[in-house]
Amino acid sequence: MAVGKHFEAAIVIRGEGELANALFVLGEQLFRQTDGLRFVPSGRAVFDADLHTGPPQVGVIVASTTAPRLKQRNPRGFAFSLSLVYAPAESYKEGHMDWRERCGNKLVSAQEALRAVRNGDTVQVNWLHATPVTLSEALIGRKNELHDVKVSVIGPIFNWDQPDTERAFTLQTPYLGVTTRPPMAEGRVEFIPVAYYRHKELPPGIECDVYLTPVSPPDKHGYCSFGTGLFMSKTMAAAARVVIGEVHQDFVRTGGENYIHVSEITHFVEPLAPPAALAPTVRNEEEVAATEVICTLIANELINDGDTIQIGLGSVSSPLGMYLGDKNDLGIHTEVIPGGIARLVQKGVVNGKYKTVNPGKAVASAFIGVLPDELPIIDGNPNFELYDFTYTDDLRILVNQRNYVAVNNAMAVDLGGQGCSESIGPFMYTGTGGQTIFTITAAYCNPGRSVIVTPSSSLVRGRRVSRIVPILEPGSVVTAQRAFVDFVVTEYGIASLRGKSLKQRAAALIDIAHPEFREELKKEAKRIYHL
Repeated sequence: MAVGKHFEAAIVIRGEGELANALFVLGEQLFRQTDGLRFVPSGRAVFDADLHTGPPQVGVIVASTTAPRLKQRNPRGFAFSLSLVYAPAESYKEGHMDWRERCGNKLVSAQEALRAVRNGDTVQVNWLHATPVTLSEALIGRKNELHDVKVSVIGPIFNWDQPDTERAFTLQTPYLGVTTRPPMAEGRVEFIPVAYYRHKELPPGIECDVYLTPVSPPDKHGYCSFGTGLFMSKTMAAAARVVIGEVHQDFVRTGGENYIHVSEITHFVEPLAPPAALAPTVRNEEEVAATEVICTLIANELINDGDTIQIGLGSVSSPLGMYLGDKNDLGIHTEVIPGGIARLVQKGVVNGKYKTVNPGKAVASAFIGVLPDELPIIDGNPNFELYDFTYTDDLRILVNQRNYVAVNNAMAVDLGGQGCSESIGPFMYTGTGGQTIFTITAAYCNPGRSVIVTPSSSLVRGRRVSRIVPILEPGSVVTAQRAFVDFVVTEYGIASLRGKSLKQRAAALIDIAHPEFREELKKEAKRIYHL
């Protein structure tokens, strides 16, 4: 029998009390035909055809979660037809169907769950690698039925830019990704600038009628985990009229706010695809070399034992954890925990000993880019706590941190120290995220340090351009305001800006610019700042 093969099976019973016996007989017949199978009717119970207590050696027959269909009434009883599917035996574990029991009649098909979306609703979809692909596909499937539905996403892996959806859906986002940049460039995305957050409050302009998110199966207490992608799920779920969970059985569990009870979820849906995954960042040799130098400089010169660190999501800053192995008693409070940090927790390098907010805990709203051996370190580890994005990025909470170091990427830095991290001129490329808040907080904390990182240059269509510029391109968004930027780091060194005049800032930044552009930058600094 082929794995995943569906087939129909008919049984006849004489009354409701004989249903179990009839299913047992069907299981016995299937067992004889397939050299050893187990029948699981509607995910509610297990019948061992051979009366053995161990898991089957060949496979499992699993009924669909839909109720049996009444085919006909006859003098001998009722005839039912069930849709069955064959699954490999190694996927079976004793009691693995129990979570479906806990979901009860909330467990439905994706199509049935998405019927809850109404015309005019705002549908929030969990972010980045926490994109619920099966639910997203089911919502797109209603494009001919709905109109004026706002779909709000952040860096979605699912492509919402599909034909014939304009009447049904309007895309909204405060942060662009690969799939949303093309429609944004063509005016088909509503961009909402968001730069500050208050715990348990939706940011201005962000609404939520229906929330779509992946979750783990409920545990014995009825609690689900958001896995590695909590993000803003707690606040979204609290605000939503309808919450739909796409259940993934391999999700990790952490402390903090990374949970939601069955009673808070309107519908559960089994996925038709594995959890979404972000594509790894592709770097050329030059970018790798620049990143290694920048991260080494930060680790050696700007991070001290006992500091608490925020690591911004980006190609240069994200690998920083790989360079901190020689430090002691570090803390983590950040939006997302990148790869390498879990290993540092396991080794005791990151222990939060001197943290003044959530002491002893590595705190974030999600994990992104974790290494293959890190998920087992994270799962159930009390040293990790995921909190809602509105908590991790709440300035009122962050300013209570001591010895706080924020490390964030910039696309360009001008000679005054302003950092643009989200646009190319006036054209949006990503979004603010939490960078503005973290930059301000780290500079404000006493002591604290705000660090902006960028390669000195990059190749654009085969032409080298400087990332250190006289002035930002007109229309560029200032993500990191110059008064809150303490250090700028390129592969050519560290520019210390705190307390410096504009002339001093310009001179320091020219020193870490790519050599090819330094003379030109000096001329512009003389013109602008009389350097």
